[in-house]
Amino acid sequence: MAPGKTDTETADRSPTGEQSASKSQLKRDARAKKSLAAALLQLSTSQLSRIPLENDVLLAIREVHKIRSHGARRRQLQYLAKLIRRVDTAAIVAAVEDIQSEARGLTARQHRTEVWRDALMEQGDDALSELLRRHPMADAQHLRQLIRNARHEKCAGKPPAAARALFRALRDLDAEQPLPARRS
Repeated sequence: MAPGKTDTETADRSPTGEQSASKSQLKRDARAKKSLAAALLQLSTSQLSRIPLENDVLLAIREVHKIRSHGARRRQLQYLAKLIRRVDTAAIVAAVEDIQSEARGLTARQHRTEVWRDALMEQGDDALSELLRRHPMADAQHLRQLIRNARHEKCAGKPPAAARALFRALRDLDAEQPLPARRS
């Protein structure tokens, strides 16, 4: 050992003299790879096809989907994380984040549409006039009819077919131009 150096200072250096990662950093990296593997398992087959994965990683993911035993799934997840540790994950992480942000955006659109549908059914013409100010190209007559039918169904205790139609009409408006956020 070099004079004035402790055991840990010499142990942290690789043979080339570079600083190696600490044990804690290696554990953090391993946990990050395991969470990436778990995120990959949550994706559908079509979503997985958009991610640049090696064949052995894809096969391991397919194997996990076949396994029903909790312990076996956990072991396969660890194996998948081990396979992921060998590859550069920057492109994989970026693709997974893109897919997850798309899903969050879709969820936000759904919630926004639900809030508008509920407001239109509760407040009627006040909410409709606000919506028409922000979406002047919307078919006001059709929306009024859907609102009226949805209210009648709700009062009569019938299944919400008109409320679903109103939701679809609002979703179509949102696809053209996003509906504004509305306080419920």
